[in-house]
Amino acid sequence: MDISLAPQDLAFRDEVRRFLGEKFTTELRDEAARQSGVFADADLNRRWHRILFEKGWIAPSWPKEYGGTGWSAVQKYIFDNECAEAGTPSLPAMGLQMCGPCLMGYGTAEQKAYHLPRILSGENYWCQGYSEPQSGSDLASLQTRAVRDGDHYVVNGSKIWTTHAQFANWMFLLVRTNSESKPQAGISFLLLDMKTPGLTVKPIITMSGEHEVNQCFFDDVRIPAVNRVGEENQGWTVAKYLLEFERGGTYAARIRGMLRKVKRIAEAEQGGDGHALIENKIFAQKLAEAEIAIMAVDFTERRVISQLSAGGPVGDATASMLKLKGSQVMQLVTELGLEALGAYAQPDQRPALTRGSNQKPVGPDYGLTVTARYLNTRAATVYGGSSEVQHNILARIALNL
Repeated sequence: MDISLAPQDLAFRDEVRRFLGEKFTTELRDEAARQSGVFADADLNRRWHRILFEKGWIAPSWPKEYGGTGWSAVQKYIFDNECAEAGTPSLPAMGLQMCGPCLMGYGTAEQKAYHLPRILSGENYWCQGYSEPQSGSDLASLQTRAVRDGDHYVVNGSKIWTTHAQFANWMFLLVRTNSESKPQAGISFLLLDMKTPGLTVKPIITMSGEHEVNQCFFDDVRIPAVNRVGEENQGWTVAKYLLEFERGGTYAARIRGMLRKVKRIAEAEQGGDGHALIENKIFAQKLAEAEIAIMAVDFTERRVISQLSAGGPVGDATASMLKLKGSQVMQLVTELGLEALGAYAQPDQRPALTRGSNQKPVGPDYGLTVTARYLNTRAATVYGGSSEVQHNILARIALNL
């Protein structure tokens, strides 16, 4: 594995750093630091999205013909890591990383012409209608039903954990169009204008106090048949296509930034002996173990980039290993943050986190988001494929069990 950067890659890294130094302003930086959700709030998303769009850097994973950057795997990795190290807002993946690639692979010429430019510009804000109350990790068991009625599908059912549905003006969703065939063979992929009558979005407030996810109810929602992507009953194939655009990952850089914050807290807070917590041998050992775990994730990511650069496949086992360990280490670091903050981790700081709020935080500013992030990341080992699912994949593919 060659993990060294070529001269042109070092020059590209410097270009990215200059761009971030100029465009990722103090105001944006301060606001991004107050985010505790998986993705940044919609208003911050839109502003940072627009900056990247105007630079031409909004879609590193897209082919150049559709408005992508044309970057190599190494350049994309450098860009993702520099953004993570700088703490830029985490933009929603639903449009750029999910729906867009599906349209490129299976959309009609008309669907591509209409939707892809609007995904790039940020004009259309997307959410994902996959999970249901009884169908999460086992997505093939979904029951939201779509019945063909002339030029429309009539949809009834419910989707849950729909991230940012309260902000979105479009949804892509999987629906059951055939109940007689095998579960995966009877699913279709549809695009829905969120203004369509019969759709109700109800908030779900998470234990971190955030309105990040929702439950969506479909009551005779009529979706034009021209909004189907791919053939009827072939939605499973369309949905799987987006996975080709999700290879690799940048867990390590963002988790490393989280660990730096934990260290700063441990330098400021006292342990039980009256000295700085970071001088406590037991806590210092925990920090060292976390650093080693982050290093392991980092080298796995570098191995992925090396494989991609050589034209090789990443493989499901490596992708599952990254998801499994990345989310676990993220949770570990947030737990250390909670431990370092001590008693100041107990107050509810959500009122002070609200944009424009004049509510003062309880305790030091560096503790403002610690508890909310800890609570939010409890879901990291569930969303995007639960740890149990990843273990099963590794057992089957890597261990042949």
